[in-house]
Amino acid sequence: MAYLILAVFPAALIAAAINDITSFKIPNWISVLLISAFPVAAVATGTDFSFLWQGALLAVGMLIVGFALFAFKIAGGGDGKLLAAVAPWVGFEFLMPFLMVTALAGGAMAIAILMFRQSPIMPFYGRVPWLMEIHQSKSGIPYGVAIAVGGLTTFSETALFSAAFGG
Repeated sequence: MAYLILAVFPAALIAAAINDITSFKIPNWISVLLISAFPVAAVATGTDFSFLWQGALLAVGMLIVGFALFAFKIAGGGDGKLLAAVAPWVGFEFLMPFLMVTALAGGAMAIAILMFRQSPIMPFYGRVPWLMEIHQSKSGIPYGVAIAVGGLTTFSETALFSAAFGG
């Protein structure tokens, strides 16, 4: 059962990345699913009760950070909610590695997208609407992809993963 619950995390992050890159939106159901599945995963893997409280504190703290990023137009609202939903899963111990990988992936993606936007529009872009949208200079950066990379990269080191798979 724990394996099935833990599978929610990578599946939700992949869905968030796909949605963000194709529509510049991260549906609320993804963040709600992650937040709702976290306590179930914590109980199913037998983690300590304090882990649930730490997760709640991390979610609230990252939601505040996400609101600030949104207020300063650094990130979108969906990105902030996704950060808050991922934070409990990675825990305090791996929050900084998660944020570092996310920042590096976001920076690399931003550079790649900016370079892409400097290139001429190719005829086949018209057949791929989301690719055309990314090419438009007024479009933002689908930072949900970077958050997904950060979460997927650090997840195998987290307490939840270790509790389920040993390690």
